[in-house]
Amino acid sequence: MEYINSKKRVGCVFCVRDLGGEDEERRVVYRAGHSFAIMNIYPYNNGHLMAAPYEHAPCLTRLTDEILLDLFKTTRLCVEVLRKVYNPEGFNTGVNIGAAAGAGFEEHLHVHVVPRWRGDCNFMPVLADTRVLPEHLDVTYKKIKAAFEETGREEQRQKHFAHRKPDSPAR
Repeated sequence: MEYINSKKRVGCVFCVRDLGGEDEERRVVYRAGHSFAIMNIYPYNNGHLMAAPYEHAPCLTRLTDEILLDLFKTTRLCVEVLRKVYNPEGFNTGVNIGAAAGAGFEEHLHVHVVPRWRGDCNFMPVLADTRVLPEHLDVTYKKIKAAFEETGREEQRQKHFAHRKPDSPAR
């Protein structure tokens, strides 16, 4: 009912560069220099994330090497965070380029990162065209956002200590 009664967005759901104040509402969990991670609000499984560049482009060939590198570093970070939060047995990651390939938003490239477990598919999608998620999206958002923040703090600590000389005291 929340979705049915909500105000529908106009425009590209992945164009969030200048909308930092709307991160929770839009389910943005992480921002990097050229890309970001966002929750899929129609997930295949709990924790289904998407990494996307800020650049509005329909295909990998339209992105610079710098943006591509940042995008796939963000994708890798999504996998790391989901491992910490949900401990999945595997992942589906992929890019659908064009409607014929299954792209729901073909005008803005994005990478799906879907945590998977053996037996995570059940009869509900087949019989009722319905997905069952054991956790509310708000709970999922808070868990994943906190894990991204903790991962960022850990990376900063590692960078700090990596630049110190072995004999110099910690600050």
